[in-house]
Amino acid sequence: MNDKYAAIRLKNQLCFPLYAVSNMITRKYKPLLDRLNLTYTQYIVMMVLWEEKQVNEKFLCDALCLKSNTVTPLLQKLQEKGYIIKRKDKGDERYLVISLTEAGEKLMDQALSVPQTLAQELLLTKEDAATLYRILYRMLDADERKQIE
Repeated sequence: MNDKYAAIRLKNQLCFPLYAVSNMITRKYKPLLDRLNLTYTQYIVMMVLWEEKQVNEKFLCDALCLKSNTVTPLLQKLQEKGYIIKRKDKGDERYLVISLTEAGEKLMDQALSVPQTLAQELLLTKEDAATLYRILYRMLDADERKQIE
């Protein structure tokens, strides 16, 4: 039987399980991040800063696939919490440089258990997680290449 509406059935959409899983994962992060006084988006900002120590706002936006109008309020909240410092770049005042405070550095130790706890809750084998990771990043990389062209 030919179903001309098959393409628009929810069960046939790749976007829906991605959307639903993204929401599920964010919900699972919430109690873990509440202990750190962070939202999920604040957490991913902090992860970039824990790795890089100091970045400009454009680097942060690119690393997180977010626009400046989304990142700016996140940075404001993190600064209010005492985790980061924002300042103008001495070499080019058009750029904002973000760096960790001592409190932001200390938060990294408290966050160490978050990825492992979440991984246990997702019930994925290491192999399945690695496969999913490769597929998702292949999709992101392909989209980034398209935007450059």
